[in-house]
Amino acid sequence: MEEILKMDKQPNKTSLFRRYRDIINNGLFLFGVRNKLASIGLNFNPYYWVEEEVSFCEEPKIKDDVDKYLVEFLSVDEFKSLSILHSVDDREKMIKGFEKGQLCVGLKCDNEVAAYTFVEPNDFEYRGRAFKLKPNEVYLFNMWTFHKYRGRGLAPYLRWQTYRLLEEEGMDVKYSITNYFNKSSIKFKNKLNTVNHKLYLGIVLFKKFRWNFTLKHYKRI
Repeated sequence: MEEILKMDKQPNKTSLFRRYRDIINNGLFLFGVRNKLASIGLNFNPYYWVEEEVSFCEEPKIKDDVDKYLVEFLSVDEFKSLSILHSVDDREKMIKGFEKGQLCVGLKCDNEVAAYTFVEPNDFEYRGRAFKLKPNEVYLFNMWTFHKYRGRGLAPYLRWQTYRLLEEEGMDVKYSITNYFNKSSIKFKNKLNTVNHKLYLGIVLFKKFRWNFTLKHYKRI
């Protein structure tokens, strides 16, 4: 369960150029190198365990008319109509997540889903490390903005609105995992008063041998 960092498939060379330009600008080149190594069985994954909105932050602005947008929980049937845009493996994992009690929050623009994020309210495991959550704690992951809606600043807006929905359900402590190399994700989370708690290193060799190390503890200010 981690943040989806893929791009939608694009049909022309101009879009392909923009795709790789965005990868470089967002600091995802090293992330891509890590993924390439993982594809041959050498998976090294440094990541932060972070707490989001440790102090209240103002509602992020978006580059569009906010009145066109609605934030609400998505049903599994609604998500199935969207998940056709993902790979088979990703789609099956996310649909199974609903069966395990995970929630999906969608941001709709004129009744079309523009972005979504998943919420895990239960204990879970990531890269061989177990994370225990209290009743008022959640883990946020798989933030996705569809291609036609990118560039409007929707990710922090959806995240902020998700906080408000979760608070109504009694869940007011929000955690997430951020890949060490993903500058884009780090940048948008910093807008939401995010604090790093720990830096971990997960290692998986040839899908058989697993280790998970704590590299650093961060002091609370």
